[in-house]
Amino acid sequence: MTRRVLLVDDDASVREALGQTLELADMIPTLAGSYIEAKDHIARDFAGVVVSDIRMPGKDGFALLDYAQTTDPELPVILLTGEGDVPTAVQGMASGAFDFLEKPCAPADLIAVVEKALKTRALVLQNRALKAQVQAGDAASRLLRGTSALSQKMRSDARTVARTMADVLITGEPGVGTAKMAEVVHLLSAVSRGPFVKLAGAAITPDTLARTFAEAKDGTLFIDEIAALPQPAQFALIEAIEDPAAPRIIAGTYQDLGKLAETGAFHPDLYYRLDAARIHIPPLRERREDIPTLFRHYLAIACEQAALPLPDVLPDVMQRLVAQDWPGNARSLMNAAMRYAMGMTEADTSEGLGLTERMAEVERTFLTEALRDHAGNATEAARALKLPRKTFYDKLARHGLRPEDYR
Repeated sequence: MTRRVLLVDDDASVREALGQTLELADMIPTLAGSYIEAKDHIARDFAGVVVSDIRMPGKDGFALLDYAQTTDPELPVILLTGEGDVPTAVQGMASGAFDFLEKPCAPADLIAVVEKALKTRALVLQNRALKAQVQAGDAASRLLRGTSALSQKMRSDARTVARTMADVLITGEPGVGTAKMAEVVHLLSAVSRGPFVKLAGAAITPDTLARTFAEAKDGTLFIDEIAALPQPAQFALIEAIEDPAAPRIIAGTYQDLGKLAETGAFHPDLYYRLDAARIHIPPLRERREDIPTLFRHYLAIACEQAALPLPDVLPDVMQRLVAQDWPGNARSLMNAAMRYAMGMTEADTSEGLGLTERMAEVERTFLTEALRDHAGNATEAARALKLPRKTFYDKLARHGLRPEDYR
């Protein structure tokens, strides 16, 4: 069980005395004399609890409680209050404090409350770890890589849609990976043990559709670029999916199927049936911070397949990759990784971004990587980038980044 305690009190003698009390109870105290000093120790994965005095110069214990609640609502915060401040401490309980103690408090009382808080924190972290293990092993985490908010939403959407048995429409630009998303939904679904069959929309006839339905029985049929489905096959599909024994249908398209339905180029009934559940895959230019992760992943695969040593990715190469728009999306990035694995120089093919925009994207990428590498600890991230703390925070504000989002 975790034994860490962040102890915050501006009175050095009180701080030291309480710290010794905690140490004698086999706890591991971290001492801080102010809100500013304490806040950098607080993170969503902080394996401990917080004990804080209420009255402190500058930002007080309530401000620290608010910060802890924002960072992790399940992080226990115990407030220390002076004589006559009990009503204030009760107010803190209403605001989410775990408990409060009146100073001077008996060592036995302090240890009893902290032990209770530590047990609560250990249970929270254990439950989170179990949940993370489940999610880390699922198809969404294994096959849909990326750290951006958009990538997290894609994984969440895949898990949500998979829990239903509704037919699914997956949209996105060419090369974004609609077939991979369809496979993820299949693997997460109740029919994951059944077959996963892929079929190109343009090649489907009523006869091939009937044969494929039989092949995909008790599983999933993915129709790639369903906008190209010939009209006779559209009518056959409308009829076939009404059969209770039909496989689950997942369709992918790079086109605006709704507009095609409005103009009569695609059957409206089929469109509305497929649009029961929808997943959109954003293009790489909208989630540039995913490019380093994806490129290194594709590079490792390319080197393994070609029995080549894994080369280092030089900073200027990564900057150039992040600055590109990648109209072919993941497919183009895979090709670039293969060329890099073979030692072929990747040309700069970026379009549409000026130098200022490209440099801003590169800077944002390095800031997010530093925050991610140091679990949202701004002090450590700034130190890794060799930036003064104020400059680092100014850059975070300019790019709309928050350290707490990476904890």
